[in-house]
Amino acid sequence: MAVLTTSGLTMRFGSQLALDAVSVDVPFGVTGLVGANGAGKTTLMSIALGLRVPTAGTVTVLGFDPGHHARKLRAQVGYVSERNVLPEDMAASDFVKHLAEVRGMPRQEAKGRASDALWLVGLGEERFRPLGTMSTGQRQRVKLAQAVAADPSLVLLDEPTDGLDPVQCDEMLSLIRQISEEFGIDVLLSSHRLEEVERICDNIVALDAGRLVAHGRLDALVGNTATVTVELVEVDDRPGAVDAVERYLRSVGLEVNRDLARLRVGGTDPHASLDAIRDAVASADARVRRISTDRTTLEDLFTRASS
Repeated sequence: MAVLTTSGLTMRFGSQLALDAVSVDVPFGVTGLVGANGAGKTTLMSIALGLRVPTAGTVTVLGFDPGHHARKLRAQVGYVSERNVLPEDMAASDFVKHLAEVRGMPRQEAKGRASDALWLVGLGEERFRPLGTMSTGQRQRVKLAQAVAADPSLVLLDEPTDGLDPVQCDEMLSLIRQISEEFGIDVLLSSHRLEEVERICDNIVALDAGRLVAHGRLDALVGNTATVTVELVEVDDRPGAVDAVERYLRSVGLEVNRDLARLRVGGTDPHASLDAIRDAVASADARVRRISTDRTTLEDLFTRASS
């Protein structure tokens, strides 16, 4: 099962190929749709919402064909646009209530849900303020509130941290993860900031110039392995200390690559590797110049897949 499935999905704008025969299953959970600006992320979301008709291929969202069942689909899907198109003179509560009604919710229920959603995103005290008087961070929270107010099964978020400072970004990402976990809402989050996706997403779909270059569970693609590099110091009064450290690490089952006095130690648990290095250094009475830990990141994966 998948929340979104595409097969050979292709989109052309004149001579420009925005999506190039993309076939992918987006699983349940929080999925990051990653790629540089212009990679095709927004185009894919637009097609998924039934706002654009693809040139070729098929897409289903929550089991619906967006081109034929757009109204039913939009009742189950929340959407946060990258564009800042909020009505300046409308109060936040009225805006969220209105969009909940558009999705088919009765007026009184929509009013209560709007209030609940704004409290959820931290704007309960600000809910009657006109949108034009709110900061960028507050407006982004209002957009998230309207996306979840009608109790959707899936939320599509297009660059939800755009324009936010680092603290606001952290708060927004934590809020998105909280909403998914507490309310069982699946999320497709589009972003060009790979470190954000790596922080909160279970799965990724990576696009590059309209092509699918990677997809799957983030932990499987990036992996949980880490390499610890320990640089030792060869001193005359401790001959063979580096050899002794290397032997110790190999004896406890760690993979060691040596370059003179520098040892690169691989393992699935960097903390266990560091503990073993500590014990090995103490046993050999060796001297340490430097220790560092490196792990594969989503940026490393994306760079390899795009090259």
